[in-house]
Amino acid sequence: MSTAYTLEDIADAAHGTAVGDKRKRIFGVAPFDTADSTQLTLAGGNKFLKRIDDTRAGAIVVPAGFQAPGKNLIQVGNPQLAFARVVELYHPADHPPAGVSPMASIGDSVQISADVHIGAFATLGNRVTIGSGAIIQNSVFIGDDVVLGDEVVLHPHVTILNGCRIGNRVTIHSGSVIGSDGYGFVPDGGHHYKIPQIGIVQIDDDVEIGACNAIDRATFGRTWIQRGVKTDNLVHIAHNVVVGEDSLIVAQVGIAGSTTIGHHAILAGQAGISGHLTIGSHVTVGPMTGVGKSIPDGEVVSSGSASMPHRTWLRVQQIIPTLPQMKKKIADLEKKIAQLEKIIAAC
Repeated sequence: MSTAYTLEDIADAAHGTAVGDKRKRIFGVAPFDTADSTQLTLAGGNKFLKRIDDTRAGAIVVPAGFQAPGKNLIQVGNPQLAFARVVELYHPADHPPAGVSPMASIGDSVQISADVHIGAFATLGNRVTIGSGAIIQNSVFIGDDVVLGDEVVLHPHVTILNGCRIGNRVTIHSGSVIGSDGYGFVPDGGHHYKIPQIGIVQIDDDVEIGACNAIDRATFGRTWIQRGVKTDNLVHIAHNVVVGEDSLIVAQVGIAGSTTIGHHAILAGQAGISGHLTIGSHVTVGPMTGVGKSIPDGEVVSSGSASMPHRTWLRVQQIIPTLPQMKKKIADLEKKIAQLEKIIAAC
């Protein structure tokens, strides 16, 4: 069984207030409907607060001020954040022992700080710098002249290509490639000549990159992921893109080259952003939305169509090409109606 903490201990860790039996020992965390008397659960919203008597949990994280007689509670201002802290209490992150595996390949003039873990079959190029407490898991590839900050975590099969800069406390999940070539070609007599991509990717502090992301190096200068950005799995960020601080990018988003995303933006799943645009701060782009022009600060935009019966969808697709002609006919009809209204008014 897991280590036990008292209700009071948990409240301290969650920065909350314990209500009930403060010496109650809790051995773990569990979902609302399955938690038992030895476990703690979360009731952060009205959906669960209305059912508070249904849970068998030994303790419940609830919003500040919420009361439930007979229940052991931890009252907090932000229940989801508090519960996340408690989960970490019972399930601390795995920190492999410091050291370099004899099966790793280390290049020339590499600088490795204290307490770094480098796993088997990791490959480090020449002149790589790694900050203290970094974790480089098995089969990671790090190219020449890469700089990694303190407490960076690279999961298996991450690739960081030549010259890229990674800040402190950055986590990159498996399969992601940082510094792949930007998609740049120039026409040459019916063929396509590759434009050299000689910039870098810079990722600032406290960023988390999901699995199987592709973040392209800049043609010149840098592709820049600023502090606190969080990306989901299967995200593509093209060359010379700038993503502002604390923005959230959800699965399967694609951002074309030289676009700037402001701070605290949210790009929902499968959104597609064209190149050379400016997306403002605190903008939300809905799922499956195609963005073809710049968006000012604070806007919420969406265009993903809702599902419909397939036969209806087929009819809709037939109508779409005729919309320009329909618009013209409607405009003509509006003019004729306006003329008739004038004649009637004059009578």
